[in-house]
Amino acid sequence: MISGISLSEIVKSYNNRLKKFIGKHVSSLEDAEDILQEVYYQLSLADLLMKPIDQINAWLYTVTRNRITDLYRKRKTISLPKFSSEDDDEDVFEDIQNLLLEDGKTPETEYLNKIIWEEINKVLDELPDEQRFVFEMTEFNNHSFKELAEITGEPMNTLISRKRYAILYLRERLKLIYDEFINF
Repeated sequence: MISGISLSEIVKSYNNRLKKFIGKHVSSLEDAEDILQEVYYQLSLADLLMKPIDQINAWLYTVTRNRITDLYRKRKTISLPKFSSEDDDEDVFEDIQNLLLEDGKTPETEYLNKIIWEEINKVLDELPDEQRFVFEMTEFNNHSFKELAEITGEPMNTLISRKRYAILYLRERLKLIYDEFINF
């Protein structure tokens, strides 16, 4: 219960207004739904952690604006995290990144993008659940390690370590894709 109002009452009261607000700023229905879900997720977290929200209207619109901004930031710069490894393969990831961010899409680059994203998703599925969770929450959902530590109750160093292992594994597997498709 936030400010004496249940979550379901807040959702009923603000759902249509938030959808319209998001719709003015986002062109994709899927993105709009994702943003709305993320706002409600943040609201449920605040409720779960018993964080007081005095002005629910202002809070909801602030979180919504922040999520819209995050979406545009993520689209602008999708980056693979940088952790140095023994066989410094930074150029591999730069090439993959450049391919994923390339403006002039051709059928070939779109096909390669599709293959790369499918492989990234496959590799993520191979990770232990804890590593995958930390990687996805920090890279795709823009959560900080501090937020994750509060949510999970795990020490930040443990979460950082899990993400590092996930990245090392991703690097190893993505290098194989690079060698196969880009560096043939």
